[in-house]
Amino acid sequence: MTLKRISIRIPLSAITYLKLLWGKIDIYNIALMMKSPNNFKGYYYSLFMISLMLCLGARSQLTTDFYSQTCPSLLSTVRKQVQSAIKTEMRMAASLLRLHFHDCFVNGCDASVLLDGDNSTEKFALANVNSARGFEVIDAIKSAVESSCSGVVSCADILAIAARDSVVLSGGPTWRVLLGRRDGLVSNGTLANAALPSPFEALDAIIQKFVDVGLNITDVVSLSGGHTIGLAKCATFDNRLFNFSGTGAPDTTMEATMLADLQSFCPVNGDSNRFTALDRNSTDLFDNHYFKNLLNGKGLLGSDQILYSSDLAASTTKSLVESYSSNSKLFFNDFVNSMIKMGNISPLTGTNGEIRKNCRAVNS
Repeated sequence: MTLKRISIRIPLSAITYLKLLWGKIDIYNIALMMKSPNNFKGYYYSLFMISLMLCLGARSQLTTDFYSQTCPSLLSTVRKQVQSAIKTEMRMAASLLRLHFHDCFVNGCDASVLLDGDNSTEKFALANVNSARGFEVIDAIKSAVESSCSGVVSCADILAIAARDSVVLSGGPTWRVLLGRRDGLVSNGTLANAALPSPFEALDAIIQKFVDVGLNITDVVSLSGGHTIGLAKCATFDNRLFNFSGTGAPDTTMEATMLADLQSFCPVNGDSNRFTALDRNSTDLFDNHYFKNLLNGKGLLGSDQILYSSDLAASTTKSLVESYSSNSKLFFNDFVNSMIKMGNISPLTGTNGEIRKNCRAVNS
């Protein structure tokens, strides 16, 4: 009997599994199947079902082309809205990047930070209340996306794309954003208070919060580099200016000229809501200048400077700070990898969660 060549289209995601499956079938068994059309039909059906299940499983994971068929204009729509927002207020780039960060660290990247509600929600957590911003920009993006692709794109994915675009439009690196997240149904302020890193925490506590969500020390340092853009309130660093840790003196790791400037800008009993640049002398450009500042004692937040100056830094983060300060390409590469990792923290996929119609509220 002459065996005929059989051509079966198999999705790429199933290739490895099917190779293993075919490897268990010898030529004799193939010949038997060829003799019996019914046997072969059953086998063909099995292959089809396996392929289908594998494809569905793969589709439930995050991919860069998730909306290529259902919303092909998505990326250009988001970019246009982010560009408009940053043109209106340059600081918005840092705010949108921070929103994505604060979303992913609490219940994963599920847009829970966007949900309105009472003081038990994430918006009222200490790290977010009167601090997290950019919600109206996300609303505008969602509205624009809904106009062309109604009910298709999640708010969680919009946050991820907007964060990438904010970095790019500030002069930073680009990357292909993994997509396919769905939106969560719960916003947990208590968890936000526990999970989000604080500018007042020690380095070991900050590292542990990253580890808790599957990130490592490289991610701690590279993602902290996001502070190369944006502003911070006096309230987030004035503890370093006069009576640091109850010593009655300023934080000795802060450079003298910077200290004097900030003591004047944020005096005792002054307005704690005044803002100044996180990255002194390079406020709006996404670059490695933030790390150069740390080497010179010019980190604004305590959680910034401890990456270089704390006792624990010597064995954990200091060498990375030094490397990034002299090698912007290395910083950009690590930052991109860390953003992709962070964006993959416990995403809701498949039938979990929902696609919100309004980013501020779960669907009725």
